[in-house]
Amino acid sequence: MGVKLLKEIEGEVTALLSDLIRINTTNPPGNETRAAKYLAETLEKEGFECEVLESAPGRGNIITRLKGTGEKPNLLLLSHLDVVAANPKEWSVDPFSGLVKDGFVWGRGAMDMKSMTAMEVMVMKLLKRNGVKLKGDVILAATADEEKGGEYGAGWLVRNHPEKVKADYVINEGGGQAIPVNGKNVFTIQTAEKGILWFKVKAKGRPGHGSVPGAADNAILRMNKVVDRLGNYRAEIMLTPTVKQFLTVMAEENKEAREALKLLLQNPAKADEILDKLAQKDKAMAEELRAMLRMTIAPTIIHGGVKENIIPSECEAVFDCRILPGQTTDEALNRIKELLKNVALEKLEFEIIQANEPSESPMNTPLYRLMVETLKEFEPNCAVAPILLTGGTDSRFFRRLGAACYGFQPTLSDLPYGEILKMVHGIDERISINNLVFGTSVLYNVVEKFMT
Repeated sequence: MGVKLLKEIEGEVTALLSDLIRINTTNPPGNETRAAKYLAETLEKEGFECEVLESAPGRGNIITRLKGTGEKPNLLLLSHLDVVAANPKEWSVDPFSGLVKDGFVWGRGAMDMKSMTAMEVMVMKLLKRNGVKLKGDVILAATADEEKGGEYGAGWLVRNHPEKVKADYVINEGGGQAIPVNGKNVFTIQTAEKGILWFKVKAKGRPGHGSVPGAADNAILRMNKVVDRLGNYRAEIMLTPTVKQFLTVMAEENKEAREALKLLLQNPAKADEILDKLAQKDKAMAEELRAMLRMTIAPTIIHGGVKENIIPSECEAVFDCRILPGQTTDEALNRIKELLKNVALEKLEFEIIQANEPSESPMNTPLYRLMVETLKEFEPNCAVAPILLTGGTDSRFFRRLGAACYGFQPTLSDLPYGEILKMVHGIDERISINNLVFGTSVLYNVVEKFMT
């Protein structure tokens, strides 16, 4: 066994995370510069040269690098510094206290994703302290604004300073979580994510008195048809390479779901029937899988009407559409208009709020193979599966540049798996000190081996 847990860094990585959580970077407004400067100070103490680049006042991104000989490709360790809002009234501890208790670090960002930032900073420090002779550059970037789409963070860096962050390989958030299955761990590596199409539909009508409904043209009734048509639409099933491999591994490991998953792989067209059955046993898993197999459209906001007795001439609704790798946002919008063609399209207006294309990285790369090998050295009995995220991360900006990007924050499930999933953007978010040590140890081993 060539690998061991780096127990000696326990105090340091815990303090790093605790300090980061105490810097409130709730987005909006973000205020990530304070966190970026804090990281710059801790890295500069060890001789790193850091740059804090602001895309707007207070919206800081930190970049530093360790130079290699150029014999190997460059690697970017990526994370984001902003967090989503937390309501202190709902928490059992102050969400911005960074409190360490019961073997856990508590606070907003503990999982998503200041813990990963702390691990990546620790990896950089260890590479330098251990005098590792790198054959390629290792770059660290901790960025602003991921939670609102990354336009002031990773997106801005890629557009304005590509030379500072460009790398052949990227390690980011989105995978690494162990899924406990029949007494053993299945670790995930995020290789793909869905694209986003957020759009608004405005339905037009003709106003009139509420007491004579037939004389007017009620925009709410028109919108009702739109919501019904889109909200109940089930797009065709598509198995991306990532999802096919994920299902294959899960079918091997999960006795309870084995039959269902094998059926699904053999006959994707029957997916809904199979998943409806699975949902009776495990609804969360069934719905997560369903969203991995097709484009989804969900109505999320609706507005219409001005007064109790006026038939409204306008009603608008916002939809969250997510598309699979291999599909485009343009195709999705065309499909949506196609679905609505007999709802009087001429009385509907469409507005795109945000559109991001989906992305997928290959599994047959040296870095992916090394991640799998390293996890198995730390835990010989584990399995590893690639995963498609139904949400999005900053990896998409780098996949566009041609980088192979992997979501990889190795994390053991030392709380019930369902509880861990609820904590991301949820209440009482926390990560165990054991996991900070485990994650840093696995990550350090991967980076050191890959870059030497």
